[in-house]
Amino acid sequence: MGLLGILLALGLLIWLAYRGWSVLLVGPLAALVAAAIAGNPLLASWTQVFMVSAVGFIRQFFPLFLLGAVFGKLMDDSGSARAIARALTAWLGGARAILAIVLACAALTYGGVSLFVVAFVIVPIADALFREADIPHRLIPATVALGAFTFTMTALPGTPAIQNAIPMPVFGTTPFAAPGLGIIGAAVMLGFGLWWLGRVASSAKRAGEGYKTVPATPSATPDDQRLREHAVVADSFDPAEIAHGHHTDEGTPVWRAVLPMLVVVLVNLVMSLVVLPRLDTGFLAEPQWGATTLSAVGGIWSVATALLVASVVLVLLNRSRLSALRETMDAGANGSVLPALNTASMVGFGGVIAALPAFEAVRDALLAVPGGPLVSIAVATNVVAGITGSASGGLIIALNAFGASLVESAAAAGIDPALMHRVASISCGGLSGLPHNGAVVTLLAICGATHRGSYRDIGMVMVVGTLLALAVIIPLGKVVGSF
Repeated sequence: MGLLGILLALGLLIWLAYRGWSVLLVGPLAALVAAAIAGNPLLASWTQVFMVSAVGFIRQFFPLFLLGAVFGKLMDDSGSARAIARALTAWLGGARAILAIVLACAALTYGGVSLFVVAFVIVPIADALFREADIPHRLIPATVALGAFTFTMTALPGTPAIQNAIPMPVFGTTPFAAPGLGIIGAAVMLGFGLWWLGRVASSAKRAGEGYKTVPATPSATPDDQRLREHAVVADSFDPAEIAHGHHTDEGTPVWRAVLPMLVVVLVNLVMSLVVLPRLDTGFLAEPQWGATTLSAVGGIWSVATALLVASVVLVLLNRSRLSALRETMDAGANGSVLPALNTASMVGFGGVIAALPAFEAVRDALLAVPGGPLVSIAVATNVVAGITGSASGGLIIALNAFGASLVESAAAAGIDPALMHRVASISCGGLSGLPHNGAVVTLLAICGATHRGSYRDIGMVMVVGTLLALAVIIPLGKVVGSF
């Protein structure tokens, strides 16, 4: 009965979340269904298990949600994000429209700008560029997804994305875990995605299919409620806050727009590899500081410091363009709250499921998967992320449920924790890209596209490209280790 309860709870979570119900309600409801079927006390499951897991997630990761959302909003309102996107697309031109949009999305997301801030900035530019190049409008969602939702989110070392931060406390790693393998994985995703999109565009041109003047459906606006319901379980920024603050009409020099993003990467690197390892952090072992270690918190400190310093640099460089600075920063801060709480609710659900007696059988079956801990973590993360339709939610649930066992298995097998980190991070971007994924639904709405017209190409660049990257780096990591 316990296993049946887990399956029913997962089905309820998927069905209600996809229909637009708030995960703040759906998470505890589905968790209590599973607890009731298993015969566990309901109120204790809610307050002592669900809430403890959810609050633990907020305690660890809310600083990254907050600072990441503020930085993304500052990049948007200062005109920096648009300046970078326009510079790249102008440089590459309509003849290389797909590559231009992919690189523009990649530069912004790797530099710390929220996925959906990027989407709202890039889609109008992509629309104009694809119209000029006579490339089918239906390919815009997949092109944006390749640049924003794949390799810069999970594979490139040092990315400030939450999907790269979640494994750090579990494995005691930094944002730059397994940098060589991460770059190889990113190259596989990027290369496959560009090949696929180029192939589809060429085929469409031969068939006489060009840009269609009218999109399949009206494009969504940031305050669209249905878009918001899906977006807040897929990203670290609430799109309802994009319209708040004040977007400057002044032009921004490209160097001034790029500099804060370079600060994110450089400060992150220096903090991870130079500053934190030299600090005396023995005090962290004391109860008043959480009885923890630098390896458990250092990665989060590095990313948080990088986003904070970059935000300060951005404000100093663009103060005249940020005419409503307080409103902009308020919007960024407010935009971080609902996504963080939604993800925490999913974490709480995972905590209740992991506490059920029947879950032991699930954990044992996972650890028995042929191929060792690397394959186990890839399978677990892909499956849970696919079920929940959320890369970050699936990753944190999988690591909370299986992480301790996999750390022990990896240590016994002599596998570097950095390699486990990189495989786990890349894996969350695989099956999470199925059609019910909140990012997919939201991106289609922003583009004015449909699943029928655009999902096949999204699925190829997000799901297939990620699985191909895993098929390369897991055997390579087994042979040569982490590098």
